[in-house]
Amino acid sequence: MEKDLLKKIDSYKQTVIDLQTHMIACPAVSPHSGGLGENAKAAYLMSVLKQMKFDELYMINIKDPKAKDGIRPNIVAKYYGQNKQKTMWVMAHMDVVPPGDLSLWKTDPFKAVVKGDKIYGRGSEDNQQGLVSGVLAVKAMMDCGVRPPCNYALLLNADEEIGSVYGISAILKKHGKTFGKEDVFLVPDGGNAEGTMVEVAEKNMLWVKFTVCGVQTHASTPHSGINAHRASAYFVTKLDDLYKKFNKKDKLFAPESASTFEPTKREANVPNVNTIPGTDVFYLDCRILPCYSNEEVLKEIAKIAKGVEKQFKVKIKIEPVINEGSKPTDKNALVVKLTHTAVKSVYKNTPRTMGVGGGTVGAYLRNAGYPAVVYSKLDEMAHQPNEYSSIKNTLGDAKVFALVSLNFK
Repeated sequence: MEKDLLKKIDSYKQTVIDLQTHMIACPAVSPHSGGLGENAKAAYLMSVLKQMKFDELYMINIKDPKAKDGIRPNIVAKYYGQNKQKTMWVMAHMDVVPPGDLSLWKTDPFKAVVKGDKIYGRGSEDNQQGLVSGVLAVKAMMDCGVRPPCNYALLLNADEEIGSVYGISAILKKHGKTFGKEDVFLVPDGGNAEGTMVEVAEKNMLWVKFTVCGVQTHASTPHSGINAHRASAYFVTKLDDLYKKFNKKDKLFAPESASTFEPTKREANVPNVNTIPGTDVFYLDCRILPCYSNEEVLKEIAKIAKGVEKQFKVKIKIEPVINEGSKPTDKNALVVKLTHTAVKSVYKNTPRTMGVGGGTVGAYLRNAGYPAVVYSKLDEMAHQPNEYSSIKNTLGDAKVFALVSLNFK
């Protein structure tokens, strides 16, 4: 049975191209990033899924006044297994990021171009490769007349790129009965070119905005003001003390095995050179190992800020922009073991259980108590100009998902 399914998946190369071509032509950019949302892509996908043999197919529409028609669509498609009380979900997202600088693209980002094994276009890899793999795995089961031990379901989300407010976060809060207590998730939205990364944990994410307030004055008379930019620059370097305070390492997270605390965005202060700014705003991106809490880090940040305030006679406002913890999936969970076995069988490699610093929707699921594995074999082209996906990887990952489903009992 498994050999027949894998052989059937190999026959879907043109299906991969057709699905990608239609989806790339639907620019599912968030309305909060200047787009119209996922409606057109969701409508196309529903037309495809309706032609398949799903036992349940419906949409969960989350209200968003900025979106076309005022909603952000999420699709649920379930194919019943022998045990209907348990479901293995493949969760992918429909939204894409904007194309960015068009001069860096060699092709139209919203028109699919196929060159050998590669399909070029915005969203082709992030996250349409995983989405297509999820569809093909269940299509093969349907075409071969196979019912898996438990249900196989697709959850195609909105809003992953901006923060999942209108996607999985809203579904967990408002539509929790969608999932059963024994359900597990495969999330094809992260991986590496070798196909060896089986991701089961993420660092806690903490983004902090700092507003340093001094007194604006003319640059020729600095004694009459308080230079917020100077205090801010010193504060940035003092925040490096966080590396010393929170210095534990965890080999599960590679290559960044320790917590990271990096200053990133800085907002404009004054438009001219000869004015000392009275306000300076910058941000810190913290990726914190689960052995520490975000509250511990914020407490230490406040302590450092107090010292800077005293030294430079400024006031510092500390605002967490994102403050999210992340529980790990047990590395001995059945879905983790089955993923290892399937990956090794399909790709003939040696998969590794790993943690990552980047955030995925897997964190929402783990925090809600569901085992979640993030897996894909990716060339890591997400958000880049000339983004492409690999047809071979798409078919390979479909085989992985099918094998996990067939053995999930």
